Amino acid sequence: MDARGIIAKLRDGGKPSSEELGWFARGLADGTVSDAQAGAFAMAVLLKGLGEAGRVALTRAMRDSGHVLHWDLNGPVVDKHSTGGIGDCVSLLLAPALAACGAYVPMISGRGLGHTGGTLDKLEAIPGFRTGLSEDQLRRQLGEVRCAIVAASAEIAPADRRLYAIRDVTSTVESVDLITASILSKKLSAGLEALVLDVKCGSGAFMDTLEKAEELARALVSTAQGAGCMTAALITDMSQPLATAAGNALEVIEVMETLTGTSVNAALWDLTAALGGEALALGGLAADAEDGEGRIIEALENGQAAEWFGRMVAAQGGPADFVERWPDRLPAAPVVVEVPCGSDGFIAAIDGRALGEAVVHLGGGRLREGDRINPSVGLSDLAGLGESVARGVPLALIHAADEAAAERAVRAVEAAYRVGSSAPEEPPLVLKRVG
Repeated sequence: MDARGIIAKLRDGGKPSSEELGWFARGLADGTVSDAQAGAFAMAVLLKGLGEAGRVALTRAMRDSGHVLHWDLNGPVVDKHSTGGIGDCVSLLLAPALAACGAYVPMISGRGLGHTGGTLDKLEAIPGFRTGLSEDQLRRQLGEVRCAIVAASAEIAPADRRLYAIRDVTSTVESVDLITASILSKKLSAGLEALVLDVKCGSGAFMDTLEKAEELARALVSTAQGAGCMTAALITDMSQPLATAAGNALEVIEVMETLTGTSVNAALWDLTAALGGEALALGGLAADAEDGEGRIIEALENGQAAEWFGRMVAAQGGPADFVERWPDRLPAAPVVVEVPCGSDGFIAAIDGRALGEAVVHLGGGRLREGDRINPSVGLSDLAGLGESVARGVPLALIHAADEAAAERAVRAVEAAYRVGSSAPEEPPLVLKRVG
């Protein structure tokens, strides 16, 4: 086999065999395939598509290009993946809640991507928290704590790491086939028995329409199931931030308030329960999703989820007393200013992408690869869709490193909100189930 022949077949509308896609994935991982050939392959896939069988074959091949974990535990190994949004800190609630219900959760997560926040960045706002664990450390922690949220090691899906970088500079990021293979090759490397997907839809998501979100959800579910993992997806609303905060330490604060019951965010609670219910049902720990949802709610209400979260934080190098002392343990920005509303009325629309970009420019995300993140900056007390507002009342609070950054963020947040004369109909949190 050779890269030119495989690319030519794709270019001409053919479908490479599973053996050819396996060869190409190995070539990406070991350098046999050049950058030019990888770019040509990505463009051919974007323009011509792989078909369902090809998507499954590429996903398996990219998974198998590196190390695949195998487990011998006394419960199901499950996980969740979100396609990314604003204020989406559900993973921090869901992993310990699933652990409290008897599941094992080796959650391989990512950093912020574009305007969306990253789970690893949020956790690293906790002093001492380590996201880079060796396989031995991960195995030991999963056996003792049942959950871990970690970065992918260099041995996990190296073909994806190579192709992802190529896609970023060749305008091929949008390919549903390549998005699917990228997400699932990393997730399935963790040796999962069940996976629930949270596919975001709306102004703060990569998929801004229900049609696009459903196309991706169906591709992810069919491919994961074709690769042998029980999977379902919920398409969920991202027409407004999920939490009332966006920014790393600020989102951890909202998680801790919800976990400890001091100030429960209903949207975070409800989505955690919905996704967790699906995961428990897929993993055989609940009769169905409704039964599973009840079990997740019980774990949140009785404090078990908070307890398992505390164990995970301590195991990964964070403070042993974090659940009890979290207000003292998280960094705070030196400058906090209000964003005043310009008129009376109701919040009619929110540009979630613009809010996410505001957080990035405050220093809460990366403008360039290698940028250091300031965990304390971001937005809090964000007004929600349909909320009644008056001239001068705050739409949000800006948490900034200095006054100049705060002023720039005020203008950006003002532009992200549209105030109307009547309240819009608020969309449901879960728009559709696929699987």
